[in-house]
Amino acid sequence: MSAPLDPTPFRGYRSGDAEYLRITLALFFAGVATFATLYSTQAMLPEIATAFDIAPGEATLSLSVATIGLGLALLIAGPLSEAYGRTRLIHLSLTAAPLVGIGCALAPTWEGLLGLRLLQGIALAGLPAVATAYLREELHATVTARAAGLYIGGTALGGMTGRLVTAGIGEAAGWQWALGAIALVGLGCALVVRLLLPASRNFTPVQPRLGRLAGLMWGALKDPALVALYAIGGGGMGAFVAAYNALSFRLVAEPFGLGLGAVGLVFLVYPVGTIGSIAAGRLAGVFSRRTVMPIASLVLAAGLLLTVPDNLVAIILGLAVMTGGFFAVHGVASGWVPVRAHAAGIAPGPAASVYLFAYYLGSSVFGSVAGLVWSGGHWTGVLTLTLTLTGIVIVLSLLLRRTRPRGEGAR
Repeated sequence: MSAPLDPTPFRGYRSGDAEYLRITLALFFAGVATFATLYSTQAMLPEIATAFDIAPGEATLSLSVATIGLGLALLIAGPLSEAYGRTRLIHLSLTAAPLVGIGCALAPTWEGLLGLRLLQGIALAGLPAVATAYLREELHATVTARAAGLYIGGTALGGMTGRLVTAGIGEAAGWQWALGAIALVGLGCALVVRLLLPASRNFTPVQPRLGRLAGLMWGALKDPALVALYAIGGGGMGAFVAAYNALSFRLVAEPFGLGLGAVGLVFLVYPVGTIGSIAAGRLAGVFSRRTVMPIASLVLAAGLLLTVPDNLVAIILGLAVMTGGFFAVHGVASGWVPVRAHAAGIAPGPAASVYLFAYYLGSSVFGSVAGLVWSGGHWTGVLTLTLTLTGIVIVLSLLLRRTRPRGEGAR
């Protein structure tokens, strides 16, 4: 006689469950792979500019085209994940991106490298398009903010890994070997995720009709609080990437005159971003996202202000504070989007995709603008740009405190 079915619905894994540990570890490594790959050229911008005999503003395109490709692909990957599933896209993305990365390492021309980086950005879209939606579906509501913080912490560590590996290897052996090394890191992480990530239990597919999927995407634009979160992601990421892009040129110039490897060591402050996102996730679980977001935004602004003097210690301290503040903002905002969307009756996958589209649009636009601003106004101009964007984030964070929760709870 068969055992009776358990009538209790699955409400998600909790922190004591083995699956919770597997999910958080898998998405941590997935974040490392994705963002090490995405930002692999940033620390080598001076090297790339020299190798291809191009201007600083043009060299930033090696990062911007990847984020543009990623952002555009997110608008498709998010709705598709509602029909075809979360884990399928995650595995496909993590496998395809490093394979394209091998092609990047072999690119013979500047135009060829840009084309492959665009393709690589498209390939990377599978993970960020679905990660937070997957967490909302598979984890209990009491631990989603904390898990989102861990995932964003993985992305911060990935950003640091990409920059450190490419800066060191790029200075010693050239940019081609550096990009090849990052491709190997990505393949290793893809294997770990394949072994660890549990299949979805709470995912319910929709019919893959074009009209239905387009309607889901349009619905993600109807809630004002979600729109504010999208703008926070774009503005915060724009300020963050603009600062780091210009920093490479600032530190190789006088009065610092650092080599590429030494500049890469500056990215050792990235673990502060991991700490910031994890801490913000925990605090959001205790005090609410509405409380934590404005504080994190102010920390981001404070870090930028600390970089004003031409003093290496002050710059590194400022970068550490800025990095912690930014990843705290991003960790809270990205985890809030699917929760808010679900409470408002909006499909979480498309909402997460629109958030990340705005996020990478900010990176692409203001990351490239930073190169132009640096050429014309040096760090004063870059600081004006980044503080303006951060001011917008602060204002929107304060406005979100006054929005009605609409069922997503105070957290």
